[in-house]
Amino acid sequence: MSVDRVLFAFVIVLALTLNVGFVVGDIDNPAHHDAMELFLALVVSLIATVMKFGDRSPLGSTMLATSLVADVQLLGAAALWGYFGTQGAVLTGGQMATVVSFAAGAMVANVVSVVLLIIETASLRR
Repeated sequence: MSVDRVLFAFVIVLALTLNVGFVVGDIDNPAHHDAMELFLALVVSLIATVMKFGDRSPLGSTMLATSLVADVQLLGAAALWGYFGTQGAVLTGGQMATVVSFAAGAMVANVVSVVLLIIETASLRR
């Protein structure tokens, strides 16, 4: 068992689970979505992206692409939440739905990344 592969898989799955944790809840209810969880999902996603730069596997470029998509979506969600927050009022249901929709797009990219990781792991020969 390679410690590097375990850490690599751990970070990829952690990025997905943090993303899911943020998205779960009523899409338009700000009380169901925590800004710190979005921040952590973004940070771990960026770490996963950096780790994927060193992956030279056959699926490595596709996994990197999915990670970049997740980063862009999470950055968009965070930027929108920040923008909406500067308007001085509590986020409306529509604004929160927009933020969560961006994060849900990142979640889809993270699911694809985990599926690719599973495919790659299953195809490794001993």
